[in-house]
Amino acid sequence: LYCLYIATTVFNYFIKYWRGELPSVRSKFHVLFLLFVACMFFVSLVILFGYHCWLVSRNKTTLEAFCTPVFTSGPEKNGFNLGFIKNIQQVFGDNKKFWLIPIGSSPGDGHSFPMRSVNESQNPLLANEEPWEDNEDETRDDMILY
Repeated sequence: LYCLYIATTVFNYFIKYWRGELPSVRSKFHVLFLLFVACMFFVSLVILFGYHCWLVSRNKTTLEAFCTPVFTSGPEKNGFNLGFIKNIQQVFGDNKKFWLIPIGSSPGDGHSFPMRSVNESQNPLLANEEPWEDNEDETRDDMILY
C-alpha cells in the first residue's frame, strides 16, 4: 500500500516532468527514479502477496509447493489441504478478530498437523501393491553380492 501511495503522489510530478514544467534536472531524475522504483516494488509485492494467499488457501509452505511431501502412504501433494476455510483457520486461528493482529492464535503445537485422510486403496501409487512382509532371511540373501 505504501508503494502505491508513493507512486500516486509522485505521478503528479511525473506529469509536470512530461509537460516540461519541472525546472531542475535533478528533480527530473528523482521523480522518474522514485516512480519507477515504487511501481516495480508494488508489482513485485502484489505478485508475492497473491502467491502466498494461494499457498495459505492450499495449506502449503513454499517448500511444499516446490517439492511434494512424502508420507508413509507415499507422496501426496495435497496431504495437508483440509478445505479453504479450515486451511485459513489452520494458519490464522479460529478467532477472526485476531487474523490481522500478529499474535500466536493458530491452533496446534507446531510439530504435528492435521492431515487429509487418504485411503491406501485410493492412492494410485499403492493400489496394485502387495503388503510388505518383513522376512530377515530374504533380506540377508539379497544383500550378498555374488
